Amino acid sequence: MGFGQMEISDLDMERADTTLVPDLRKCAILLDIDGTILDLASTPQQVWVPTGLRQTLARLDALTGGALALVSGRPLHDIDLIFSPLELAAIGGHGAELRPLPNAEPMLRARSLNAVLRRQLAGIAELGPGILAEDKGYSLALHYRLAPEMGDAVRAAVDRICAMQPPGAVEILPGKLVLEIKPTGINKATAVCELMNYAPFLDRNPIFIGDDTTDEPVFGIISQFGGLGFSVGRVVPNVNGHFDKPESVRAWLARIANKAQSTAQ
Repeated sequence: MGFGQMEISDLDMERADTTLVPDLRKCAILLDIDGTILDLASTPQQVWVPTGLRQTLARLDALTGGALALVSGRPLHDIDLIFSPLELAAIGGHGAELRPLPNAEPMLRARSLNAVLRRQLAGIAELGPGILAEDKGYSLALHYRLAPEMGDAVRAAVDRICAMQPPGAVEILPGKLVLEIKPTGINKATAVCELMNYAPFLDRNPIFIGDDTTDEPVFGIISQFGGLGFSVGRVVPNVNGHFDKPESVRAWLARIANKAQSTAQ
């Protein structure tokens, strides 16, 4: 059983609330972080968790019986640090790390990028001020949010360096004013498919919310599990609806938590 064919817009969230709440104990909630539940910041280190979000996530985790997972390009240790002291099931590194249960030992699904390659890519930051290299181990991201005019130069440098790698060894992920280089074959969609084989996610109908191009493969597979996909900030293929901004996502999550809790009492 799934949600069936359902389309929900940001202007019709009351319908979404009343439709989903009776089934919340049969759902799995999968959430991207940056640009989805947290507002984007100038640098990855500057993101902050708004008041009340940790409490909302903790309540939804309890109401779903632990079937709430964060699905991010960030490594797990970074995710845990941001949301501390809360620890949830999570997918990190775009699928390189998988943790079906809080406090469980993460499953490693990819090797770290070659150290020489990471150094070469990090050197691209020398092209100019405002280009930031974020070494995630399994991948390396080059942010140019502070220097958007450098986007073409960053892409050309990344293409040149990656062209020297064995064919098919690495993949370049374009994002919102960022390029991320990671091993080929690791992505959020394959990790979500694997996560759905583990309790408490097994036999649940997932609700996935994401905002960036790295989330699009998940939208493509979410219906296989009878689930729903929602994009943030833009409408993309294979989604059932969209939110305007992370603030809208946070408000919606708080509403379904409140309604589910009141129904359970």
